[in-house]
Amino acid sequence: MKIQRFAGLAALLASTLMASSAMAETLRWARASDALTLDPHSQNQGVTHNFAHHIYETLVDRAVDGSLTPRLATEWYVKEDDPNVWVFKLRHDVKFHDGADFTAEDVVFSLDRARSENSNMRQLHSAIASVAAVDDHTVEVTMTGPSPLYPNNLTNTFVMDKGWSEAHSLQSVQDYAAGEDNYAVRNANGTGPYILESREVDVRSVLKRNEAHWAETKPQVTEIIYLPIAENATRIAALLSGEVDLVQDVPVQDIERLKNTAGLKVETGPENRIIYFGYRMDDKPLKSSNVADKNPIADPRVREAMHLAIDREAIKRVVMRGNSLPAGVAMPPFVHGWTPELDAFPAPDPERAKALLAEAGYPDGFSVTLDTPNNRYVNDEAISQAVVGMLGRIGIKVTLASRPVAQHSPLITGDNTDFYLLGWGVPTFDSAYIFNDLIHSRNGHFGAYNPSGYADPALDAKIEGLATEIDVEKRDADIAEIWAQVQRDRVLLPIHNQLLAYAMKDNLTLAVHPENQPLMTMVTYGQ
Repeated sequence: MKIQRFAGLAALLASTLMASSAMAETLRWARASDALTLDPHSQNQGVTHNFAHHIYETLVDRAVDGSLTPRLATEWYVKEDDPNVWVFKLRHDVKFHDGADFTAEDVVFSLDRARSENSNMRQLHSAIASVAAVDDHTVEVTMTGPSPLYPNNLTNTFVMDKGWSEAHSLQSVQDYAAGEDNYAVRNANGTGPYILESREVDVRSVLKRNEAHWAETKPQVTEIIYLPIAENATRIAALLSGEVDLVQDVPVQDIERLKNTAGLKVETGPENRIIYFGYRMDDKPLKSSNVADKNPIADPRVREAMHLAIDREAIKRVVMRGNSLPAGVAMPPFVHGWTPELDAFPAPDPERAKALLAEAGYPDGFSVTLDTPNNRYVNDEAISQAVVGMLGRIGIKVTLASRPVAQHSPLITGDNTDFYLLGWGVPTFDSAYIFNDLIHSRNGHFGAYNPSGYADPALDAKIEGLATEIDVEKRDADIAEIWAQVQRDRVLLPIHNQLLAYAMKDNLTLAVHPENQPLMTMVTYGQ
């Protein structure tokens, strides 16, 4: 039985992906950070994906409303005689930037590469048994069991040219954590609406409109000059002086000022992303603590005390200037599985927290280092500083270690942190994505961002079962049970959901994207 079937012509995607144009325009686009790499399967990170979406393309795309839309695949469905097989029909007459034809072999190569050992995308494809090209424009993906939601996992999995990749020895994905390099790190050959013309990492990248792109309507923006500007004040000053046209990462403290500045406008909206703290929960002593013989955070009373110490509303009011949605569960409201009941959080109670620490054997508290990114436009460091103060009030003495995002992420994936802040987006809009990476124990494709030592074989099996469960009611019940245990065990310490703000010249229009991955193809010009 066919579970889903989607069809679309080039014009369908053109209407959602591209904006009509009669003029040529250069857009100077500033962000707080650069893409970590151009190897499209190396890093599962929002800024990196956002940049790559302009050069490379995926089989399916995610619209602003969260729905799936055609991109390189025009239709996809479960094979009638085999519920374990997804069939993807591919778009005809598509070429890579170097002129090579796009075929099913490129999709097979890319999906196999994305699920390989060094790929940070591999958990999204862990249920794949094999990928095969039926003909030049048909791909069959055989799963280990029924996988009704698999197309949701494809919105950030980019398709590479097999021939180009093999010519440049790109069969293996860049091992980013190990500092490896390859040709795809600074060079690209996709099918997307823009072609990489030049790249200076952390300085400037230039993209030119792909005049041979398959979409009938071309974007109004003919050239993108991408400018990573780390300093908030410098980035906003560049917008105010007219040196840049669009700032995607607007610091919360500047939103109101920019809204009231002539010639500029600010678009705001919620992001499909949660800000949370994680911590090691195993029995091994913390590496950064004065308690040398055990791990205080392994005690559930200590974790509960940490939760009771946090004043989320104060963080919203003082640190975020009202631009956050305080959260009690580590998933945004966009995500399947979210409920208001799960999202409820306790009122801060420092006295009860101190009592719990004393019961656990730490009446004088303990020390620990908190690792945080210094991505100041979303106030990561300020959020962490606020939490340092809140934990200090109950006797937990926290030393803050702040680093650039590019240095922070490897601490987590490399299991080299005791306590850390992380922002986590959910591109599949489903709880399983969170469970696979953040909750499941470290095991093959799973648990890449779970350095906590939290491991429950029964829970792991339930998480893995979500990938193949076709009974919707049972699957929803399993999701609810997993979240109940995660909340009960205080596996994660959620703080809030982000609110996004884009500032731009007032003749531009660009809607806020819930995954903070707006395409410059969507920019329109007008008075």
